[in-house]
Amino acid sequence: MNQTTAFDPYAETYDAACAEALSVSGEDRAYFAQGRVRWLARCLSESDELPRTALDFGCGPGSTVPILIREIPLKRCTAVDTSARLIDLARKTHGWAATQFLLVSEFRPAGSLDLVYCNGVFHHIPPKERAASLELIHGALRPGGIFALWENNPWNLGTRYVMSNCAFDKDAVTIAPPEAKRLLRAAGFEILRTDFLFIFPRFLRPLRTLERPLSRLPFGAQYQVLCRKAAA
Repeated sequence: MNQTTAFDPYAETYDAACAEALSVSGEDRAYFAQGRVRWLARCLSESDELPRTALDFGCGPGSTVPILIREIPLKRCTAVDTSARLIDLARKTHGWAATQFLLVSEFRPAGSLDLVYCNGVFHHIPPKERAASLELIHGALRPGGIFALWENNPWNLGTRYVMSNCAFDKDAVTIAPPEAKRLLRAAGFEILRTDFLFIFPRFLRPLRTLERPLSRLPFGAQYQVLCRKAAA
């Protein structure tokens, strides 16, 4: 993840920029963050996984960290980003005993974490640098550890519209699900499942009861590839 500090200018306006881009859905950023983590928690429970330590890779202002700690639940969560200003904001807003916020350059993978969570980060990483980021994530996990990769679904027209109206997505290079799985396998991960979430905007929320049975079809605005680092 050899990015520059391209996100530094958005540190103070990050949430506002997200809110403006997502307004077409009728929901705010917290709705999607909570939905992703609750979906992940359900997947982990169904697989009898009980992670206690995790890494939020590309944490931005850190607002997902408390949700991960609460919903998984976790005993400790480390979070990393390339933006010094976003990490400083995360420390001020969400720093407490169970959390640690670091620049990616400060993070030293130790092969001991149960879980890595990553949302909407890889489309900001230049394609030639994605393998190196996956190598770091792989090295952070213990054998048998779980990696939850969430990405924006380029097959969803709503996603394309939102990204075209997001200030910091102008230069993003989206990743289709088959490409994401190819990259993950090449990095040494075993694919466990792929799910698509956030099909219906707020004005169609009575239909959201259908999200779970439709989750294996590529309709959702985002997708999760859940994978595992091979056991030793």
